[in-house]
Amino acid sequence: MIANEIKPNDVLLMDGELYRITSVTHIKPGKGGAFVKGKKKNLKTGAVTDYSFRSAEKVEKPFLEKKGMEFSYREGDFLYFMDTETYEQTPITKESLGDMALFLVEGVEVNALYHGTEIITIDLPETVVLEIKETEPGFKGDTAQGGNKPITFETGLTSNGPMFLNIGDKVKIDTRTGEYLERA
Repeated sequence: MIANEIKPNDVLLMDGELYRITSVTHIKPGKGGAFVKGKKKNLKTGAVTDYSFRSAEKVEKPFLEKKGMEFSYREGDFLYFMDTETYEQTPITKESLGDMALFLVEGVEVNALYHGTEIITIDLPETVVLEIKETEPGFKGDTAQGGNKPITFETGLTSNGPMFLNIGDKVKIDTRTGEYLERA
């Protein structure tokens, strides 16, 4: 594929390593050719670095097999996923998933991306339902337009949400931004 087609969350092979693209900016300067730059995350080490390509430059997209899996449970530094076809449990380290682990609750279905026989990362659904574990209490008269307050969810994710939300409420969260969308 050419660099101009790079999108966030694409997995690319660069210098023999697999990287997930975390941000992309297309730049067309007044003088010279257009180029693409942004940030990439090494899927083995977790290191985030900058990248830059000329728009027409070719980049290598590795062959990745997608397999439907369901998140089962957490144990220590591992997250366990169940293959929805064979019911086999597969552990993945929290560290390898980074912030994506904050959106995982029991029963969430994801696509695991395999490179060879190893799971390198997962694709989260666009939204997940999380339960509020900690927030300031809402008061009578609080409305959706009344501002925001900090919220901590069952997974440890922190975000902001409307004043009317209370502990125990289940809400829908956008996994791309971590923002509150609506009550579930």
